[in-house]
Amino acid sequence: MTKYPMTVQGAKALEEEHAHLTKVERPRLSQAIGEARELGDLKENAEYHAAREEQGMVEARVRDIEGRLQNAVIIDVTTIPHTGKVIFGTTVEIANVETDESVTYQIVGEDEADIKLGKISVGSPIARALIAKEEGDVVAVKTPGGVIEYEIVEVRHV
Repeated sequence: MTKYPMTVQGAKALEEEHAHLTKVERPRLSQAIGEARELGDLKENAEYHAAREEQGMVEARVRDIEGRLQNAVIIDVTTIPHTGKVIFGTTVEIANVETDESVTYQIVGEDEADIKLGKISVGSPIARALIAKEEGDVVAVKTPGGVIEYEIVEVRHV
């Protein structure tokens, strides 16, 4: 079985999505299927087929979430002593060596990644380059535009 690293916040978000799907969406879709069935001939009943298709997608997502949570390794970075080393879950401020432009990312599991929120997947090129490095280290990140060097300015456990 594949283990999925996940932050506490990521696990909570998946649990909330699971609860919404099972407590809100399942009953709504069940009712929609029942109402569509009452309309008569199921062969040409677009409402029925649309509701059944949506039900299938919801059930697939529920199974996916259950599998991920069952195989999750939940890491609470706030309980890990601060060493200045980049590990899963840490928030890292890096500065482009050439431009001195800085950016901050939190390294999270693939389900949690959202670049707009500053969360990058542990499997991303930047995260892979940063993991196990320390504050003050310079890392080279291969990008489509070439190699970019970043200095690790600060590592936070938040």
